[in-house]
Amino acid sequence: MKNTDQKLTRKELWKIFRGQMFIRSALNFERQQCIGFTHAMGPVIEKYYDTPEEKAEAMERHMELFLTQPMVSAIPVGVAVAMEERLATEGDIDPSSISAVKTALMGPLAALGDSLINGTARPILAGIACGLAMQGSILGPILFLIGMAIITLGVRYFGVFKGYEKGVSMVADLQKSGLIGKITELASVAAFVIIGGFTTSNVTLATTLSYTADETVISIQETLDSLLPGILPVALTLLMYFLLSKKKVSPVVLMLILMVAGVAGTYLGIF
Repeated sequence: MKNTDQKLTRKELWKIFRGQMFIRSALNFERQQCIGFTHAMGPVIEKYYDTPEEKAEAMERHMELFLTQPMVSAIPVGVAVAMEERLATEGDIDPSSISAVKTALMGPLAALGDSLINGTARPILAGIACGLAMQGSILGPILFLIGMAIITLGVRYFGVFKGYEKGVSMVADLQKSGLIGKITELASVAAFVIIGGFTTSNVTLATTLSYTADETVISIQETLDSLLPGILPVALTLLMYFLLSKKKVSPVVLMLILMVAGVAGTYLGIF
């Protein structure tokens, strides 16, 4: 082990930040993101370990199974960097504790990242972008790309730099306060509300059926709109959700069914 008490520099932390962006590189079914995680830890290993044996031992620690939401994986990377530095410079922590902390973080952070980023931020930005694009505005895709770039890079920056700065104490504080669970729950509720609001504007379904009462032609679609506007798109969305989540029908099968139903319904004069 190199005889150094020097802390990691900002330049080295930026290198770790860039390495963390490739967390899914060489993803495999046995240990998932372990290679990308080990790659991100490269500057730490190179700085504090000298012999091939020491480097190999450090790499083995990070080649264990690791899997979480890719963007928030920056947090365990930052924490692992701080612990690895402490092990190399002070030697007062157990090497196995590094793996233990990583393992403990995987589940809660996966739920947090999926809820906040995949389940809330991305659908909101995508809905706004789709609305603009449907109006012919080029701002739609530009807004989505810029918005997601700010969110993903911001989360990765916070994870690496703040994770390193606060170390294990940040994780302990988050878990002790129950903040992760609360944020996950609130984000899930917000995601359902927002996605539900976008349903009627992004799902199009209307019927052309009508019937005659005496001499009056009554349109079923106009009647439905006067009673419950957007009921057909909402009903179709709920049906697709039921078939996907409860009946485990393949999305490809559902898309084929919708295509056939749409063509047949238009031909028969139903839609």
